[in-house]
Amino acid sequence: MSVVEKKPRLTTSAMIASIAAEGQRTVTAPFGHALVKAARARPEIVGMTADLSRYTDLHIFAEAYPERHFQMGMAEQLLMGAAGGMAKEGMIPFATTYAVFATRRAYDFIHQVIAEEHLNVKICAALPGLTTGYGPSHQATEDIALMRGIPGLTIIDPCDALDTEQAVAAAAAHQGPVYMRLLRGKVPLVLDEYDYTFTLGKAHLLQDGRDVLFISSGIMTMRALETAKALAQDNIHAGVLHVPTIKPLDTDTLIAQCRRQGRLVVIMENHSVVGGLGEAIALALIHAQVMPQFRHIGLPDAFLAAGALPTLHDRYGISVSAIVNTVKTWLK
Repeated sequence: MSVVEKKPRLTTSAMIASIAAEGQRTVTAPFGHALVKAARARPEIVGMTADLSRYTDLHIFAEAYPERHFQMGMAEQLLMGAAGGMAKEGMIPFATTYAVFATRRAYDFIHQVIAEEHLNVKICAALPGLTTGYGPSHQATEDIALMRGIPGLTIIDPCDALDTEQAVAAAAAHQGPVYMRLLRGKVPLVLDEYDYTFTLGKAHLLQDGRDVLFISSGIMTMRALETAKALAQDNIHAGVLHVPTIKPLDTDTLIAQCRRQGRLVVIMENHSVVGGLGEAIALALIHAQVMPQFRHIGLPDAFLAAGALPTLHDRYGISVSAIVNTVKTWLK
């Protein structure tokens, strides 16, 4: 009689889970700790949330500075309106909630109250793209597309714990509204191995490669680095260009890298293929009249399924194994 080995059952917690792979180095609550550090030097920083302090790691800040923490309840429009009011009084509000609630539910308040007056509000939004399995109500697969349309709004998509920590400091120092995709909980640490420093508005070449150039943001930069290692086993050499600032886009670096002949350029993003990093880069290349061999890996223009994250990442083509297979097919 044959024995079928059972795979571990994915629990419900896998539907909102850490994106860290098993055994990967992590840092707990990098956003919360970085905000506390920034607040020591800037007494005007306040933390605000819509009933999600613990789920955005803002509870770390609340414990350190309870008098500067504001719980606005489940009212995201009120959260953004109040953040704008505080900014007018000289505060630097860090407003946190889930990305779907910040962008879809409170969009008009961000547009009219915060961005039109160029107020100094930092919107830090957890569960970006496909980082939760709770279906379209919680999957912010179009958040960048929405926020790219707002004039004067800086958009940051950090890769890991180091990126998140440094982006918080940069956002606090930047004068003007910021939308940052927020990684929370146990966040992987990978960029410390690549001589990396976050600089607002700048892309960073983590490694070079003659056959493929991956251009990525957010968690997809982790996937790009892992994919590059897997491809190297087949003597395929891949470069990885990390683009943590979506707006303003570092077009000079992007165009310079894409001018190189003889390699496939693959954009990778944890976002819909509509309106995100891929379209932003494609437009920049068209304006510069640079036409590399260009491919795009992103989430489909669809309402995605609910389920465990590993299953969904495989299904929608953003797991490392799926990306490796796709890139090999393109290279053939």
